[in-house]
Amino acid sequence: MSEPTGKQAVHTPDAPRPAGAYSQGVVAGGFLFTAGFGPQDPATGAVPEGVAAQTAQVLRNVAAVLAARGLTLRDVVKVTAHLHHLKRDFAAYDAAYRAFFEEPCPVRTTVGSDLMDILVEIDVVALLPGPDLPHPDLPHPDLPGPDLPHPDLPGPDLPG
Repeated sequence: MSEPTGKQAVHTPDAPRPAGAYSQGVVAGGFLFTAGFGPQDPATGAVPEGVAAQTAQVLRNVAAVLAARGLTLRDVVKVTAHLHHLKRDFAAYDAAYRAFFEEPCPVRTTVGSDLMDILVEIDVVALLPGPDLPHPDLPHPDLPGPDLPHPDLPGPDLPG
């Protein structure tokens, strides 16, 4: 019997089944990490034509895994996207992507990759809710306010 790892697999029938030895998502350390998803429809396996339609289906697949843990795309803090034709498809991919995210958008890395019979693959990291998370409109007691210098960074010399 192995030791507990502090991670939990996430599974849902609303996203494509893994094609190999991996989970659709894993919860660990206060985050949900998704696998890289392609544009396959989870019910039919069909792949839409074009990078915009594929991007939309990929993000619906990712959203299904997030929903299995009560999260939405608003909880995403990091996106990694792979495009088969980076230069050719970036504008159409970005336009489709923008329809799924609101400000503040998650950080994102988009790279060109040799993908197998698809145009886009995306994985994300989402923040799980927790009691220690500060409200976004209130100052956090452990962080300096806008008028206070950060204690670890040099600040201006003020007259004493």
